[in-house]
Amino acid sequence: MKRIISCVFFAVVILLAGKVYSQNPVTLNGHVKNSKTHENLPAVSVTVKGTSSATFTNENGTFKLVTAQKLPFTLVISSIGYANKEVQATSDGQMIEIEIDPSFTLGQDIVVAASRVPERILESPVSIERVSSTTIRQSPASSYYDVIGNLKGVDMTTSSLTFKTPSTRGFNGSGNTRFNQLVDGMDNEAPGLNFSVGAVIGLTELDVDNMELLSGASSALYGSGGMNGTLLINSKDPFKYQGVSLQVKEGVMNINNPARSASVYNDYTFRWAQKLSEKVAFRISAQYIEGNDWVASDSTNYNTNTGKMIPGTRITDPNYNGVNVYGDETSVDIRASSSPFIQGVIASLPQNQQQEVTQIMTPFLNSSFNVSRTGYKESDIIDPQTKNIRISGGLFYKINDKLTASFMGYYGTGNTVYTGADRFALKNLQMGQYKFELKSKNWFVHAYTTQENSGDAFDATVNTQLFNEAWKPSYNPANAAGSWYPQYAGAFVQGAVGVFQQVYAAELNAGQSQQAAAAAAEQAVISNATALNNAARSYADVGRPVAGTAAFNQLFNQVAKIPIPNGGHFLDRSDLYDIEGQYNFTDALGLANKGTDILAGASWKQYVLNSQGTLFADTAGKIHINEVGAYLQASQKFFSDVLKLTASGRYDKSDNFKGRVTPRFSAVIKVAQDQNFRVSFQTAYRFPSTQNQYINLKTGSGILIGGLPSFRDFYHFNTNPVYTLSSFQAFAASGDPTKLQVQQFGTYKPESSSSFEVGYKGLFANKILLDVYSYYGQYKDFLGRITVLQSSTGTAAGLANPIPYSISVNSSNKVNTYGYGFSLEYLMMNNFYINTNFYSDDITNVPVDFDPQFNTPKYRFNFGFGNSGFGKNKLMGFNVIYRWQDAFNYTGDFISGPVAAFGTIDAQVSYKVPKAKLLFKLGGTNILNHYYMNAAGNPSIGALYYLSIGYNVF
Repeated sequence: MKRIISCVFFAVVILLAGKVYSQNPVTLNGHVKNSKTHENLPAVSVTVKGTSSATFTNENGTFKLVTAQKLPFTLVISSIGYANKEVQATSDGQMIEIEIDPSFTLGQDIVVAASRVPERILESPVSIERVSSTTIRQSPASSYYDVIGNLKGVDMTTSSLTFKTPSTRGFNGSGNTRFNQLVDGMDNEAPGLNFSVGAVIGLTELDVDNMELLSGASSALYGSGGMNGTLLINSKDPFKYQGVSLQVKEGVMNINNPARSASVYNDYTFRWAQKLSEKVAFRISAQYIEGNDWVASDSTNYNTNTGKMIPGTRITDPNYNGVNVYGDETSVDIRASSSPFIQGVIASLPQNQQQEVTQIMTPFLNSSFNVSRTGYKESDIIDPQTKNIRISGGLFYKINDKLTASFMGYYGTGNTVYTGADRFALKNLQMGQYKFELKSKNWFVHAYTTQENSGDAFDATVNTQLFNEAWKPSYNPANAAGSWYPQYAGAFVQGAVGVFQQVYAAELNAGQSQQAAAAAAEQAVISNATALNNAARSYADVGRPVAGTAAFNQLFNQVAKIPIPNGGHFLDRSDLYDIEGQYNFTDALGLANKGTDILAGASWKQYVLNSQGTLFADTAGKIHINEVGAYLQASQKFFSDVLKLTASGRYDKSDNFKGRVTPRFSAVIKVAQDQNFRVSFQTAYRFPSTQNQYINLKTGSGILIGGLPSFRDFYHFNTNPVYTLSSFQAFAASGDPTKLQVQQFGTYKPESSSSFEVGYKGLFANKILLDVYSYYGQYKDFLGRITVLQSSTGTAAGLANPIPYSISVNSSNKVNTYGYGFSLEYLMMNNFYINTNFYSDDITNVPVDFDPQFNTPKYRFNFGFGNSGFGKNKLMGFNVIYRWQDAFNYTGDFISGPVAAFGTIDAQVSYKVPKAKLLFKLGGTNILNHYYMNAAGNPSIGALYYLSIGYNVF
């Protein structure tokens, strides 16, 4: 596929390379500077007024414009953050010196995401946020991806240093499949792993031109997956942003981290873009990030059957299962292992003691006596060093003033940690995206492929469980004496008998009767149960490899190379192929001056799942899933642009599901200049993700299976029924089997939603920008997961140690969500500015036993204060951002539990040296170093302090 795209591109270049400019072109040269600081200004647009003939200044602020326009004509000089300026061109070869004035205005950004056509952000029909490269440069965030977390309506889940997931309007979590993420028009989701990898591969920080965030339903224009939002990340045009740019960022992190020593952080970024002629340009960019990752270290005891945190530690609870302790998920009722040892020990006792010993051991035989294997901490088993390499490049050819051909490639590799059904160590993860595109003013067509390789990734829980089995099996019938559980049971029984005999003899010597001595001895055994259990564990753990030793590493890595289910390694070589096109009919139909816009588009997408049975049910071969879609949008302005109505709709069809149309209707009402109300009705449609459909993964907490009916047959739900979680909990508490309720399953469908939104965006005195919104949404056939339990033996006895399944299902209820928010930006005197936002989301009508994974605090708040230029020549700047979120209860396939409220402060100060093209920045995230988690089971995040030096970045 990649070779085909390359050949097509170069064929187009060769065929069309002969096209040249018209006769007698006019050539102009010029130089653009900041009127206040006199620094050279790159990426300034120089356009012949009223035409499409244009160019940009290079990294030195100079430009060369070749045009067929007849002299004299007017040049329009424009750049974001500066006032437009018009200059007369009167002669061929003229050298023009231009100075433009800084002019920081609000609400003038042009966005594309909301309607797929350029429009002012003030006039957008739906809620939208835009982040420019200037905002990224001034932000205190450690990466451009983190800047998204400061926007109104956004939640961020941090699985690790380089794996973060933004979400809007609820349903937050690692790898949110209800949120689209497009990088230069390409879906950034790993086709098999089902998470967007914008913080792992994609654009480097120096190559990001802007980001546009649509909150809420966006399927009408962007297809399945845009249930709750769409993020578009767009790269810099090499014709506009030229030259070599460098950024070096050195930092320190893990300060006062109880789970990890302080460590350095390195981030090196390079970009080179050059216009080789008026027709040809290229860009190359690379970024390398390295640091010792945050470590998940929650040792709270967790009950996998109930999905709740419970009291107890490794010392006090024989069946302890720590949240971020791995390998202790293996749990066995040791009565079967202990019974032979008990009977043997009792038979060896004097006749007068056998009855008493039998009596004290009876409770251990008549009730569950579950014991877990000894686990390892996350810091013991996952290499702390995160590495991330991103490389991207592109070749661009202007066929004419209106049509450009391009070939782009994006590649990323490295180590990171992801929280899904388990904690997954993604070692040597590789992913590439390659795109060929033809783009004109009114249309585009592109084809791209995503190639995924999970590298040496492993499941932390499964791998550690099997590692335990490798150094000493839990139970081997051929060698019971050399197995862990028989050793534990034998040591416990012998210890209990020893305590009994010692106390019994002491009481008899003290003159007590045999009955009183036996009672005292029995009580002593009960009182010493914790010590007896710990002694038994120590005996069974003899030979246990010590974390960090050569023996440990050799065996652990050996298991990590064996594919699931016999090892912890999961193989994922899934691919995605996509072709998409769009055409704007407005000019062709002569509607440009009538306030009308009409556009249409279509796409074809194919997933090729290939995990060789380690992640999906694909042991028989690769799984192919095809999706097609088409959309149409029309808008019309009325009453001298006072009212703009827009209607759009999209049809999508997947191989496994029926097709569906998702319409959207919106109205924008201009009540005054730069004062607009918006109303919209939006629908969205989401096919179950590839994992929702086909996952078949055994984890430490159970078996994760897809929602397609074939999985229920495979696991014999028809002959060995599964029970609802709540009814099983009632049965476990009462012992009454009549309380068990068989889980019923309906038809497996895609989910859909409809939402109403009202909003207002207004600009006051060019200094204050206010945005307010409120929405109500309803989900039908809501996709989520439920936990069900099945007898491990197919009989009633097997309910003592049930098999948990997490299965993707639709909710029978219509789940409702609602929320509101506002943001305020204020430009003050002398370049000072304030921005703040507040937002809230909630969910209702969730069925019992249904896990929607809404995972959103009820209230969130951000406040920022900064200055874009102060001091002599206004070369200094600063920015401080405070973020706060409320406490909430997090639910997930890995862990469910409470997340405490927290607030953090990010800050930076900067200084520019224009002549040397240098920007110095000293900053930090979470500068007060108050460790926090934003999702249960994820790492605690501390401060990251850094110093960066950038060359040619402003």
